[in-house]
Amino acid sequence: MDIVFVVGTRPQLIKLASLVRAFNKKGLEYGIIHTGQHYDYEMDKIFFEELGLPEPIEYLGVGSGSHGEQTGKIIIGVEKAYLKHGVKIAVIPGDTNSALAAGIGGVKIGVEIAHVEAGLRSFEYYMAEEINRRVLDHISTFLFPPTVYAYMNLLKEGIDFSRIFLVGDVMYDNILLFKKQIERAKLPECIKEEYVYVTCHRAENVDFLERLKNIIYSLKKIADEGYQIVYPIHPRAYRRLLDYGLYSVLEKHDNICLLRPVSYFTSLKLASQALVTITDSGGLQKESFILGTPVITMRNTTEWIETVEYGWNFIVGYGSSRIYEVFKNIVENPPKKTSIEGVYGDGKASIRIADIIKKYLN
Repeated sequence: MDIVFVVGTRPQLIKLASLVRAFNKKGLEYGIIHTGQHYDYEMDKIFFEELGLPEPIEYLGVGSGSHGEQTGKIIIGVEKAYLKHGVKIAVIPGDTNSALAAGIGGVKIGVEIAHVEAGLRSFEYYMAEEINRRVLDHISTFLFPPTVYAYMNLLKEGIDFSRIFLVGDVMYDNILLFKKQIERAKLPECIKEEYVYVTCHRAENVDFLERLKNIIYSLKKIADEGYQIVYPIHPRAYRRLLDYGLYSVLEKHDNICLLRPVSYFTSLKLASQALVTITDSGGLQKESFILGTPVITMRNTTEWIETVEYGWNFIVGYGSSRIYEVFKNIVENPPKKTSIEGVYGDGKASIRIADIIKKYLN
């Protein structure tokens, strides 16, 4: 088998949706290797079904562990899988431990690495994702940056321009591809007319008491003013909220709707109809921007510079006490509607990637 996609987390699975359809269209044979970095495989199966993905040819089941332990297990597992299936090219989306390990495990045995979403940089050098994507970019044969900024980052780092292909964003492809499914997605029954969509999972926010307290009391203040908070709680955040005694602050408020993690389509529907999105997710910042919803980002920087330049993404920092203030400013002075045509390509990024891989194999 010449081509495999390697994934291990739900965000990576989502990136496969438009890619597998493009590879099917171009007549390319491929398999999926799932590392099991997100180890609730039953939950992952829901994503396979929702997104119409074929079953993996290998499931490594590495599970949780320290960064070193997890990365080491994946390197060992993918190397065996590559050799077993005679892989020539590993197509790797994202910046997870699975992405880094799949790249290292392949390049050491002569497998060509194709990195989807190459060149994204937060310039926060302590972030695991930042380390992963920098290393992966420098060992990849094919680099597929989604934006001009990402393309320029790769050039600045001295990567040969002949390896870099500015194709556009596969997640933008997805939003166009699944437009009808997003529109048909059912919203939770608790939803009111005006709501704020919230996600929060990063260690930099949830693992520090004062930061998490700032976030929770900012959300409470917004809810106190009559705006509904819709908050699907990530398992990591849920544990910390209980540990710090903050869960009850949310649970007992009439204007706060707490949910279990929602599906991809439901998340996009929530983002599309929200008054404002508040998040520390990289993907949801961009998705909200594409869907025309202002977003408050609880991080110090963003990889998606264009969302800030267009005036739709407001960076407030980790655990910021400024969330309420920025929210009120957005409500009172909403950003101006503007065309984002071309920012993330034309919806054909996945087709371009498939064409480049096919040309190389021929």
